[in-house]
Amino acid sequence: MTRRQASGGILASAALAATPGIAATQELKPRDLPPPRSTGGQPLTEALKLRRSTREYSDRPLPAQVLSDLLWAAFGVNRPSGDRTAPYWRHVMVMDIYVAMADGVWLYEPKAHTLLPHLKDDIRAQTGLQDFVATAPLNLVYVAHGERMTDISSEERRLYASVDTGFIGQNVYLFCASEGLATVFRGAVDYPKLARTLQLPDQQFVTFAQTVGYSRA
Repeated sequence: MTRRQASGGILASAALAATPGIAATQELKPRDLPPPRSTGGQPLTEALKLRRSTREYSDRPLPAQVLSDLLWAAFGVNRPSGDRTAPYWRHVMVMDIYVAMADGVWLYEPKAHTLLPHLKDDIRAQTGLQDFVATAPLNLVYVAHGERMTDISSEERRLYASVDTGFIGQNVYLFCASEGLATVFRGAVDYPKLARTLQLPDQQFVTFAQTVGYSRA
């Protein structure tokens, strides 16, 4: 079996497996996202010129289409092979994106391009140490599957997972710059507390978080 095949099997199993959070949200159903738009946006050089970090946000929610396009740009499937918009370690899918909004926490499932319910609580305030995270409409929490990163030390797992997160985070930055959104990539997180809140298994860990919304200015 190739690494590509193994990765595909892991991803399929993960999509079907129940997580602790989903057990608490059985009354909620997966939220289908509109198909991501494949045209439009700023040229790359313009997006690079506009890319910046913002820490003051309006509480205005993101429209469903914008959320769909954002998540696809972050780490969506961009070719028939199932590969993604961002590169990833050894061609093994080790990163998940949890989407924390006012109506709860959702797990982005890229193959179906849908949101799976994880927690029904508003945990935005727990996704970081700055005040703005509690009222910004969207906080992305990047979670690594350490159990999939075999034959390397725990320090190397965190290193490579952090690199993969950085690729995803930069995609988010460029999308936001292109679409007139504000964002900031954050390491100021109470990692143990957030892992407990998300009810992560022992070998999964939060790498970083990223806030997205409309600038308050």
